[in-house]
Amino acid sequence: MNDLAPRRARSLGEFGEVSGKLFRDEEIGASIASYRPRPTDVIISPFAKCGTTWLQQIIHCLRTGGDMDFDDISRVVPWIETARAANLDLEAPQRGEPRAFKSHLAYDDVPKGARYIVAFRDPRDAMVSLYRFMDGWFIEPGAVPLDDFVRMRLARSDERSGYWHHLNSWWAQRDNPDVLLLSYEQMNAQPEAAIRKVAGFCRLPVDDARIALALERSSLAYMLAYKDRFDDAILRLESERRCNLPPGADSAKVRKGGSTGRQELSDDLVAALDAKWAELVAPVTGLADYAALEAALRARA
Repeated sequence: MNDLAPRRARSLGEFGEVSGKLFRDEEIGASIASYRPRPTDVIISPFAKCGTTWLQQIIHCLRTGGDMDFDDISRVVPWIETARAANLDLEAPQRGEPRAFKSHLAYDDVPKGARYIVAFRDPRDAMVSLYRFMDGWFIEPGAVPLDDFVRMRLARSDERSGYWHHLNSWWAQRDNPDVLLLSYEQMNAQPEAAIRKVAGFCRLPVDDARIALALERSSLAYMLAYKDRFDDAILRLESERRCNLPPGADSAKVRKGGSTGRQELSDDLVAALDAKWAELVAPVTGLADYAALEAALRARA
């Protein structure tokens, strides 16, 4: 039993130690190995904070006709990598077809034999959103400055689990018929069109009534009204047990969204993120910046 008073991390060093108690490499590996892909399965695998929860809700709503009888979206659309930590059986029956799963894996690491949906997002916005998600859950609010958090992510940019490798790996699959690529910005600008693409890709009915219901129940207003279903409740409770975090952390994944990264980050950090794209993404994709990638996605659509 841990007799120390519950506390959140107050430095990046503590953050690494605390989060590592929840996300254990050997357990993640065992979770991935327990999954048995089927050709009809759909795996949603964006990088963190790039529209994953949004897509979970869209697919679950489309396949069930609007089911909201769950305490955590990841109970009905399970997260492959955390199945063991969440005590979820990835082979348990799901409430609708196709089976749907969440992941954050790059293409080269994701289990093969299923079909895949990935949404990209401007790295500046993704980094700010990831910080907001961790600040108040694993990190004591305000203890770690935003810029320090993003610099830490930049220092780890060569890792296979990083934003840049994830993006390059999935962009290379843009002509794969079993991969649907979207952008967070495109989903924001044209949500009905995005829902119709997802429905078509998942081979689900695209009648107007079902599309309208999915559009309503995946809207920001609706998901904010039911935000307790989208706050990682299963993992939050487990993190409180394993990591000795204070109860009732702010683990909300549905927030205001949008594109505020350039406004919230310092000019130096914006330049550093742009430079990292030029170093790691442009030579691989031939795309000068995220705006070019997003334009290419829209042109393909």
